[in-house]
Amino acid sequence: MKKILQDYKKGKISLKEILEEIKKLPYEDLGFAKIDNHREIRKGFPETIFCQGKTTLQILAIIENMNKNNHNILATKANEKIFEAVKKKFSQAEYNNEAKTIIIKKEKIKPKKGKILIITAGTSDIPVAEEAVVTAELMGNKVEKVYDIGVAGIHRIFDIKEKIFDANVIIVIAGMEGALASIVGGLTSKPVIAVPTSVGYGASFKGIAPLLTMMNCCAEGVVVVNIDNGFGAGYFANLINR
Repeated sequence: MKKILQDYKKGKISLKEILEEIKKLPYEDLGFAKIDNHREIRKGFPETIFCQGKTTLQILAIIENMNKNNHNILATKANEKIFEAVKKKFSQAEYNNEAKTIIIKKEKIKPKKGKILIITAGTSDIPVAEEAVVTAELMGNKVEKVYDIGVAGIHRIFDIKEKIFDANVIIVIAGMEGALASIVGGLTSKPVIAVPTSVGYGASFKGIAPLLTMMNCCAEGVVVVNIDNGFGAGYFANLINR
């Protein structure tokens, strides 16, 4: 709405066109999706596109609609086929193969002062971590990442204790039994966001085992997001950091 009013003052848009734009607020109905145009006003960041379960045509239509409103766009759980289709229509689109994210940067976000530290227990947890990295960085956060310091080699965590102490908020990502979040939580006074991953053998039940471990954490200041939800962790870390 702010941009619409600015364009009106500059003579770029007529009163009739303003009224047409207002009709789309607070959301625009595409039939198969309702685009929440007020999300950025309420939350500080526009709606994110969860690609899993959507067709490529649906994703393209949503991005095209959001692109008109001059937002930074983030799509998660996107495969390379989806990205190729998006790239043909939006040349500025960028793809993170590990994170499975597509971003279209259109607006610079004022950088935040605090640092988010993202830690994984293992290399297999990196795809979820990268989703958190992409999300947090797109929202204007400084992100530092340290991968593969799980409890099977607990001495490794003491080599990064200064990074842990310097961070404003820490995201800990782990599969298997998910014990790393408890250890990091016990070392720092800063908020810790624990992310269980579906990495592990059969008895980890595709992430249920680390989820329960993290939820039963005895260290204070640890919160838990859903299994493989790197986006949710990055988003919540941004809320803390801002």
